[in-house]
Amino acid sequence: MPPAHPFDFDSDKLKEECGVFGVTGVADAANFVALGLHALQHRGQEAGGIVSHDAEQGFNSARRFGYVRDNFTKQSLMDTLPGPLAIGHVRYSTAGSKGNTQIRDVQPFFGEFSMGGAAIAHNGNITNAVALRRELIGAGSIFQSASDSECIIHLMARSLQRKVPERMQDALRRVEGAFSIVAMTRTKLIGVRDPLGVRPLVLGSLGDGWVLSSETCALDIIGARFEREVEPGEMVVIEDGKVQSHRPFAPQKPRFCIFEHVYFSRPDSILGGRSVYETRRAIGVELAREAPVEADLVCPVPDSGTPAAIGYSQESGIPYAMGIIRNQYMGRTFIEPTEQIRNMGVRLKLNVNRALIKGKRVILVDDSVVRGTTSIKIREMILDAGAAEVHFRIASPPTAWPCFYGVDTPEREKLLASHMSAEQMRDHLKVDSLRFISLDGLYRAVGEKKGRNPKSPQYCDACFSGQYPVAPSDMIDKGFTLAAE
Repeated sequence: MPPAHPFDFDSDKLKEECGVFGVTGVADAANFVALGLHALQHRGQEAGGIVSHDAEQGFNSARRFGYVRDNFTKQSLMDTLPGPLAIGHVRYSTAGSKGNTQIRDVQPFFGEFSMGGAAIAHNGNITNAVALRRELIGAGSIFQSASDSECIIHLMARSLQRKVPERMQDALRRVEGAFSIVAMTRTKLIGVRDPLGVRPLVLGSLGDGWVLSSETCALDIIGARFEREVEPGEMVVIEDGKVQSHRPFAPQKPRFCIFEHVYFSRPDSILGGRSVYETRRAIGVELAREAPVEADLVCPVPDSGTPAAIGYSQESGIPYAMGIIRNQYMGRTFIEPTEQIRNMGVRLKLNVNRALIKGKRVILVDDSVVRGTTSIKIREMILDAGAAEVHFRIASPPTAWPCFYGVDTPEREKLLASHMSAEQMRDHLKVDSLRFISLDGLYRAVGEKKGRNPKSPQYCDACFSGQYPVAPSDMIDKGFTLAAE
């Protein structure tokens, strides 16, 4: 396992924990999966894996630590993954030992059943995984990994159904939480979303073949055509070029993750028929209306704050400027990371455009404030460059609650907004002003003109509101306290 990057600027960001991709009906499907995973690398940089199936060689798999580009671009490796059907997964730890992943934790997981093998890749988090694991181990199951996703394979193995899709339906009816799943048998590519549709999954076509992906941007890289989203609570089974749709779960009102619009998804993806870029620009417009301030420049904290900063500038009339430049070629350190060097982390990743900033009143637009550590360092950099004032505008409401549906979130007490008001956070960060978009403003930006429906929220916004659409039963058992009604 490679060591954690000592200069990880993004350690103060929430991390989407997985991306999934699958292809069927094309020659050398694993090559297309590798390209798709490369486009989904932002959803998980810790490790990746691919499983393929070939009629002559059967199932083959490769799992590696690190980036897709460093592993799955080698012809010698890709030659070991033949066949017209393949699935893949990029990972940041969902459950188990975060930051200390073992190769056995890397997906896709494979299981051999009486009717043949099956592989599965999962994006999301199972909120009753501890209870399920305890039950399964008690019944004789032997787990190979620390991942919550392995519970699905064991539940499938214990099902009395004859076919893999039916076994998967059996298994997923026992599972609580969030899941977008791409799976495969010898002949079938399968995609499933949980009844609330918390995590994304889309269906595309590639000639006579078919593609499943976490995001539309990964369809673009292989020249696939976006057909539609896999709907919440839907299972699609693709075999012999035909797509069959099943509804294995009782219907529920969808609660898609609103933070996918704010930060997780790539800006060139489409979510719910909406451009992610345009939604983020609209967030900036709402921010400018809700939280105006006299200033000379609007500057994004790269790269996630850029579309919102553009929207803020357009609405406010204050010029947009690249006041902070990101070093796109930041690799692993070439020198021993002493404490002094480690403290330079943000400066190695970001640098202030001093000639532009000096003497100016600057509005910094960022996607979120989590622990606040990075915000403090950026404020110091801006003031060191001679800025007259620093105003933070945040493109999401205060993140006060952890996510249990597939996002790596610090414990609640480490979230700045869990124990500070916005004014206290402003004093803590030592900036001239700090404003967050309101929850209603965020809902308007994603297309809900009347804002959030407090009686029946249109999205999952638990990280802001503390209202969890699925009770995090494992965490409650450990003593986690839900928000008061």
